This record gives sequence, C-alpha cells and structure tokens, in this order.
Amino acid sequence: MTTVKEIFQMIDSQLKEDPSRADGIVAVYQFNLSGEEAGVYQVILRPDAGSVVEGEQEASDCTLTIDSSDFKKLVEGELNGTEAFMSGKLKIDGDMGLALRLQEVLSAYNHAKQ
Repeated sequence: MTTVKEIFQMIDSQLKEDPSRADGIVAVYQFNLSGEEAGVYQVILRPDAGSVVEGEQEASDCTLTIDSSDFKKLVEGELNGTEAFMSGKLKIDGDMGLALRLQEVLSAYNHAKQ
C-alpha cells in the first residue's frame, strides 16, 4: 500500500513535470495529518511552478486537518471531500474557495499512478 509520503512525492513530481496541473491556482495548501502516518506537508503552488515540502515552511492559505488513512481514501477517490468535511473527518481552515479546488490538485496523484 502506498504511504502518505509516497503520495506527496508523486504529487510533487507531477507538479514539477507539468505545473499547469494546478490549473492556475496560486496558493499554499497545508495538510496536518494525524493517525498512523502523522505529519505535516505543504503543497506550494506558484504561477509557473508547484512543489511539495514536508513540514511547515510557508504561511498556508488553506489548512486541511485529516487522519492519514482518510487522506489516502481522499486521494484514491474512495472518500468524497465534501462528505469528509460534512462528517467532520476533514477540517478546513482558511480559504474555502481553495478547498473546493483541492480535487484538481490531488488529481496530479491519480495521474501519476496511471
């Protein structure tokens, strides 16, 4: 099974390969993961570049707090982001508009798997 770290590494490589995957989003997403694979990751999106870093390196525009196993389900498409938020599995602080575009960012991972 893919680890959280591997998921973020795949997102990182996809964003570096093709920054247009972020579809014009300029933001810093922070993921505060709890549970089995707890950690903090940031997805940093710029107009012409995207990357993933471990730890809190920049001020985030949108912070998502979720259990690491639920995060995996989210990126695999097994858990709907809206349902996760409504059921309390996903907590969002910051720009809700960015949170709504999260699926576009995470789709870089699904593309990498194919």
